Amino acid sequence: MMHFTDQDLRAAVTAGALDANKLTPLLDFLNGRAATTTVAPAPRFDLAHLLWYAGALIVMGAMGLFSTLAFSAMGGYALAATAIAYAVVFTAAGHYLWHQKNLRVPGGLLIAIAVSMAPLAVYGIQDAMGMWGTFGRPGTMHDFYVWIKGSWVYMEIAAIVAAVIALKRYPFPFIVMILAFALWFMSMDLTPWIFGRSEFSYEERRIVSLWFGLAVLVVAWLVDRRPRGGDFAFWLHLFGLMAFWCSLSLLEGGSELGKLLYALLNVGLILMSVVLGRRVYAVFGTLGIAGYLGHLAHAVFQDSMLFPFALSLIGVAIIVAGLLYHRNQAALAAWAERNLPDGLRRLRPAHAQ
Repeated sequence: MMHFTDQDLRAAVTAGALDANKLTPLLDFLNGRAATTTVAPAPRFDLAHLLWYAGALIVMGAMGLFSTLAFSAMGGYALAATAIAYAVVFTAAGHYLWHQKNLRVPGGLLIAIAVSMAPLAVYGIQDAMGMWGTFGRPGTMHDFYVWIKGSWVYMEIAAIVAAVIALKRYPFPFIVMILAFALWFMSMDLTPWIFGRSEFSYEERRIVSLWFGLAVLVVAWLVDRRPRGGDFAFWLHLFGLMAFWCSLSLLEGGSELGKLLYALLNVGLILMSVVLGRRVYAVFGTLGIAGYLGHLAHAVFQDSMLFPFALSLIGVAIIVAGLLYHRNQAALAAWAERNLPDGLRRLRPAHAQ
């Protein structure tokens, strides 16, 4: 994505690349667009931003990941009341920073904390009223991050709904992380619902996760097609790929032809990174190709002194490939823009064109 200043546009007029009569309307449009944009700026790696993000993650972890028997001993209603109180306080503080102080990053992070309280509140209500449904009580809140259970789906739905509502009012990209995280967990916890039983096989779980991850990737592409001034699709791409790629990579057994097709699919992911302008596809594709090459090295050089050397060569080759891609990524993107069919070119997100 390219950015232009007023001076750049005026220089374009001087050079004859832009009609002078169109300069003023264009500047008025761009200034008006900037004034109405409320998206938080891209996070920077300075101390203030690191402290803001670290603090938000600590609060989320304290109330979620580490809330085991200590919080559960309070009882369901008390737990729900605590989560709601947290959500109200952090929403109020985040709203104040967002609108009154124009501090988008800390304000957006406080809103994200409030959103993360939604599943905790639902857990407390379910626990107090025994609303666990067919699949029974899943255990303590901590087990949400450990076990797969159909009873968690209600909590994940609450997190998704809360994140969507928050994004409508506070378009802060980090909130999408909570939404994507809940979607990723839902891809696993939906397995009991789809197959209608508490006990399910590893293969059934893998199939559900694979198709759910693919659906999330489609949603991520649709979000990319409608840019809003912030990278709202990144987390969807990441968690969608994690669900899809991991499920595909954990396929047990299979013929050598199947493994070759897996490698070719990972090559396709690398090509998708050029088409979509998303490097995360290249990361997962490279890992998949490395795994396949490792399989070949193990099969060819099994029990051989040459095996570690073969793996080393694979590692070096991947590093070299990364260097070549880094050096030529602009040229690759330009080549894709020139040679892609018109129909496929129109499907590319704006930032990749």
